[in-house]
Amino acid sequence: MNKATALHDTRATLLATGLRLFAEQGYNGTGIKEIVDATGVPKGSFYNYFKSKEDFGAEVISFYADGFADKWSGYFAEGPEQPLAALRYTYERIIGYHEQCEVKAGCLLGNFAAEMSESSELCRLTLQEVVAGWRKRFASYLRKAQADGSVRTDLSAEQLTDFFWNAWEGALLRMKIERSTAPVRACVNLMFDHFFLP
Repeated sequence: MNKATALHDTRATLLATGLRLFAEQGYNGTGIKEIVDATGVPKGSFYNYFKSKEDFGAEVISFYADGFADKWSGYFAEGPEQPLAALRYTYERIIGYHEQCEVKAGCLLGNFAAEMSESSELCRLTLQEVVAGWRKRFASYLRKAQADGSVRTDLSAEQLTDFFWNAWEGALLRMKIERSTAPVRACVNLMFDHFFLP
C-alpha cells in the first residue's frame, strides 16, 4: 500500500468512526480522543487530516451525505420506474434500515442542525449545501410525477419537497423519542397516500 492510499484509508476510517459516534452520542458528546482511540490513530495525527474538530464535523456531514446519495442511487436503480413510486420505495427502504437498528439515531443532518447550527457557521453552511442537494433531487422526481399526473400541481415541486422534508425530520425526532419507527411510517403513508396525490 502506497503512502497516498494509506493516508486516504486513515482519513476515511476517521470519518466513518466519527459518523458512527456522532450519530450515537452527538457532536458535543464525542471527543477527539474517543474517535482516535476507536480507530487506533494517534491523537496528534488526527490534525494531519483535519484542522479542528469543527472542520472534522463538517467533513463528517459531507461524508454522510455522499454515502446517503450512493444509497439513494441504489434504491432508485432497484425500485419502480414511476417517479412517485420510486420515491416511496426509497423511503420504505430507509424505514426498513431504521427498523433493523437497535439505536434509533435518526438523521445525522437533523441531529447536527439541532446541535450545531447556532454554534458553528461552517457546519451550518455545510448542512445548508447538503440539504439543497437533497431538495433538488427529490423535487426533480416530484416534477416528473406531476408531469405524469400522479402528483398534485396546485403546489410547486419545491413546496411539496420542503413540506415533506419538514414532516420527515419531525417524524425522525419522534422516532428517537419513542424508539419506534411508527412516526416515520405514518409520515410516509400520509404523504404518499394523501398529501402528494392530485
